[in-house]
Amino acid sequence: MDVESYVVSNSVTLGLVLACVWVARVVGREPIWRDAARQLWSRRRLAIVVVALYMTIGLVDSIAWKGGIPEDVVDVLPNAPLTLLDRAFLGTKEASYSAPFASVEFYGAEALKRPGQHPFGTDILGRDVLYLSLKGARVALLIGGLTSLIAIPLALIFGVGAGYFGGRFDDFVFFLISTLASIPGLLLLIALIMAMGRGTLSVCIALGVTSWVGFCRLTRAETLKLRELDYVSAARALGVPELRIVIRHILPNLAHLIVITFVLMFSGLVLSEAVLAWLGIGVDGSWGQMIDGARDELSRDPIIWWNLSASGAALFVLILAVNSVGDAIRDVLDPRTLKDSS
Repeated sequence: MDVESYVVSNSVTLGLVLACVWVARVVGREPIWRDAARQLWSRRRLAIVVVALYMTIGLVDSIAWKGGIPEDVVDVLPNAPLTLLDRAFLGTKEASYSAPFASVEFYGAEALKRPGQHPFGTDILGRDVLYLSLKGARVALLIGGLTSLIAIPLALIFGVGAGYFGGRFDDFVFFLISTLASIPGLLLLIALIMAMGRGTLSVCIALGVTSWVGFCRLTRAETLKLRELDYVSAARALGVPELRIVIRHILPNLAHLIVITFVLMFSGLVLSEAVLAWLGIGVDGSWGQMIDGARDELSRDPIIWWNLSASGAALFVLILAVNSVGDAIRDVLDPRTLKDSS
């Protein structure tokens, strides 16, 4: 991580913490949101705790600064900015492979620096697999979260605008989504990444540009139905501005679709990054890169299974927890679901 990267990372981390504090204050003030949060907690406590744990790991791996590196640590650069997670695993690098909780080195004759202190073993470079698995949480949250924040607003702007206003704007949006849908998604994704460079931000932008078409079609169709409802027609007859109608009447009725789409898109994007890593254009430090690196290890004798197992388990638990929380949020926010349950 260079100086520019860790300055941006620290700034984004501070912004996310402030945003969480603001959301918590809003939820605490409004009774309706307090009741929704109480229902959500009662339905999915374990999943919420798991997601919060992953987010905490991601935040810990985002706060970085230079200095404070012991002199006896030679496997990192002296002036390199290190995160809190990096500093927690300083001096744990070994010479090569070691099995989980091994007391001697797996390959070679040298003894381990800390016998039995690697619960997930080490990789071919001697790096702790637990450390690499925890590092992947930040990348996964960044890929899933940032890309969703790019794709969903794009889909809402074009989809709601096309469905509500119609006319030439609808024709333009329909032409745009038809053009993008006619291009093979994987080829377009690879072309965008190669054009912008193989960085984390480039991958997020490329995934966002290629992921908004489906939700745009859904919001357009839903808006076409909502704009004909009686309360929208009454607001229009009373002279309420069009933008106000969209914000106060259209978007709230799309909230459950936004939540469902975010959850499905988050999971799909994290898995898509694993596919990109398999093709050699993934993000450094991701679980997909760990899975890709474990391909040849499965053919060794004895088999090196712990790299694949650790990254696969971390990926599976995150996606399962996010899907579970998203399903509960949908049940809490969708009035039709609440009506059926009552």
